[in-house]
Parts: sequence; structure tokens; C-alpha cells
Amino acid sequence: MKIPRRGEKGFTLIELLIVVAILGVLAAVVIPNVGRFIGRGQTEAAATELQNVQTAVISLMVDNQLSTLPNPVTTATKDMAAFPDPTSAVITVKVKDPQGNAYAAGDKNGYILFGHDITGDNAATSLVNYVATQYTKGTYTVDSRGTVTQATTGY
Repeated sequence: MKIPRRGEKGFTLIELLIVVAILGVLAAVVIPNVGRFIGRGQTEAAATELQNVQTAVISLMVDNQLSTLPNPVTTATKDMAAFPDPTSAVITVKVKDPQGNAYAAGDKNGYILFGHDITGDNAATSLVNYVATQYTKGTYTVDSRGTVTQATTGY
């Protein structure tokens, strides 16, 4: 190993310029690709969320033996505790739960994707969540046949 003489400490200017040039080339290649991947990820996340909400509506309709939704959503919302039955005050549309028991006036209101009272016993233990969270990033509407439309993505 060579012992440095006086004045031979550190890197030369040429060596530093080469390192900076290499880092500049790497940054010029990497940064545009990262930006493109971030944009694609947000688009895919919005599409996935729409598919999740659509699947949840279909599951709700199958579980509750509905051929059409009694109160479709025409104003876009991100609150799944008021979707797809935004009025949630109309109990008369709920006739029987999946076990065949008649719904009563004291049961939790409406057909909703988050906090749905599937057994109609007005107990917190029988609430069903068809979606993972109460609020979504995007806003959604649904027609009477259960077709969900994404109004905004939220991204």
C-alpha cells in the first residue's frame, strides 16, 4: 500500500467529474421511468377500486336475493355506508333476510356495502362489510340493475 505524499489527498477533479457525469446519466434514465410507473399505478388502483365496488354490489344483491336495487345512487358518493341505498330510511324494501326471517321496523336501514345488517336483528354483531373500508378514494354511482360507474378516481 502506498503512503500518500504531501498534497496527494482525495480525488482528482477528473475523477469527480466522471462520477457526477455517470450519476447524471443514471438520473436521466431512471426519473422519467419512475414517473411513468407512478401514473400507471394510480390508474390501476382506480380500476381495481371500481372492480371491488362492483363485486361488492353484486355480492350484496346475491346475498339479499335482489334482482334490482330499490334505491339506486344517482349522485356520486364515496361513503359505502350509504351506498347503494343512499336514503337508507326505507325499510319497507327489505322483506326477508337470507335466513328467511322478516325484517322489522327496528332493523338497521337499507341495503348498504359497509355496515349492512344482513340478519335484520339490529345488532352490531351481525353487520356485514362487503367492502374493506367505509370511504373509497373515488366516487361512484349505481343503477337499479347493479352496474357501478366511477364518477371520479380520487387519485
